[in-house]
Amino acid sequence: MGNMDISRDLIKKAVHGDIEAFEAIYRATSRFVFHIALRMTNNRANAEDITQEVFIKVHKNLWKFRFESQISTWMYRITVNTVMNYMRKSPKSTVPLASLEGYLPDARHEEFERNEQRRLIGRLLNELNPDQRAVLVLREFEGLDYREIARVLKIKINTVRTRLKRAREKLMERGREAVRNEL
Repeated sequence: MGNMDISRDLIKKAVHGDIEAFEAIYRATSRFVFHIALRMTNNRANAEDITQEVFIKVHKNLWKFRFESQISTWMYRITVNTVMNYMRKSPKSTVPLASLEGYLPDARHEEFERNEQRRLIGRLLNELNPDQRAVLVLREFEGLDYREIARVLKIKINTVRTRLKRAREKLMERGREAVRNEL
């Protein structure tokens, strides 16, 4: 989750209209919000829009934060829910993250391979439904454990396990298909 040094006092100041306090919260959390949105949508422009939408929601609802969990857990929940709602509205609006645009013809082979892997991962992630993608991103890219994922998504741990298993199975099958198609 990164280093989110957000004190109770800072949150209270932001709730009471201190714009500098809210800006401090934004600076401490905007990178991870964007990162989650980018991993889940696989589209930089969509991730930027979602990040903006998340912070509008945070600004409007910060007064509801009850200090029963960490602020990072609360923000994960808002971010994932915002991404999932966005994806349900326009599920086909995602595109692969990496493109060859900007690479010189003499780019090193390793860079090309990494770029191809990112494109494949992007295409494979687009195959998952929003629920599967959410648990996979939170587990594999963000490193959350099952209990944290369950808390963020407000689902049972067994549901996390089931969604993660199905997501991995689908990725494995799609990955095998992609390899077969390239041979």
